[in-house]
Amino acid sequence: MSFRIICSDFNEGDEIPKKFGYKFENEIPCIKFENFPENTKSWAIIMDDPDAMGAVGKVWLHWLALSINEDPDINGSIQGKTDFGECRYGGPAPPDKRHTYIFKAYALDIVLDLKEGYSKQELEDAMKGHIIGEAKLTGTFAP
Repeated sequence: MSFRIICSDFNEGDEIPKKFGYKFENEIPCIKFENFPENTKSWAIIMDDPDAMGAVGKVWLHWLALSINEDPDINGSIQGKTDFGECRYGGPAPPDKRHTYIFKAYALDIVLDLKEGYSKQELEDAMKGHIIGEAKLTGTFAP
């Protein structure tokens, strides 16, 4: 079996419940990983909204998380800075219509040395050559 993200709060392609929305309770969905590749030393998550390109002119970054273990315990992860200007999960917040949100997970063969507040570009640069598995989960959300 291959590396994958599972979520007990919504299935692949489904509507993301309102409580996970930025303007609602902004809760982090219950995300788990299955089948980490052998030699995984850390993982990273990037959550973004490619549909924001039409509304705000760019892919909107909602979440960056990095951990050194196989359990996505957000309390123990190192958070990057989102397009909300915060170092924490920022749930769906479409300004105009239903958008698709993509949670991308990366299994890494090293432990990255990034500090709280890192950027998406810094994370992507640090991961180059060290990604040994990728998985994604998509969901939709309407205002």
